[in-house]
Amino acid sequence: MPIRPLVILPDAQLRLTSSPVGPVTDDVKALASDMLETMYDAPGIGLAAIQIGVPKRLVVVDLGKTPEEREPLVLLDPAVTWTSEETRVHEEGCLSIPEYYEEVTRPDRIRIRYRTLEGEEVEREADGLLATCIQHEIDHLDGILFIDHLSRLKRQRVQKKFEKAARREES
Repeated sequence: MPIRPLVILPDAQLRLTSSPVGPVTDDVKALASDMLETMYDAPGIGLAAIQIGVPKRLVVVDLGKTPEEREPLVLLDPAVTWTSEETRVHEEGCLSIPEYYEEVTRPDRIRIRYRTLEGEEVEREADGLLATCIQHEIDHLDGILFIDHLSRLKRQRVQKKFEKAARREES
């Protein structure tokens, strides 16, 4: 269960649309395990496979703050099938956009459909922080970042900041 390096903005991989996972294989299970370890190490509450450079529709989520509270959720090929009209504002951050946080408005409640690592089809509802986190991670699967929900000016400032940092690292 190695910890994988994170893909950081402005890396173009973050804008890729991820492809379906396909059959649940040992490789898929190992990827999910690596993603959980990477997410816990970061630390974060959600991670999409593309954030470690794998363009597959796989997401892991865990809102537990301590190892004792952990309840990992692995979503294969997740899709939002319904959203509430009621919205919620939450301060979001992203492991691929380190140390940057902004308030984002999203639907407060959602219904999602996904497959588990056992191959079971699941449909469930989520609300509050779990709904926010799942929507954030599913966005990643479609090449959308949380900064895309901000004003154009804020988004451009963040992109320029990370582009400048990337150029410094290359030098």
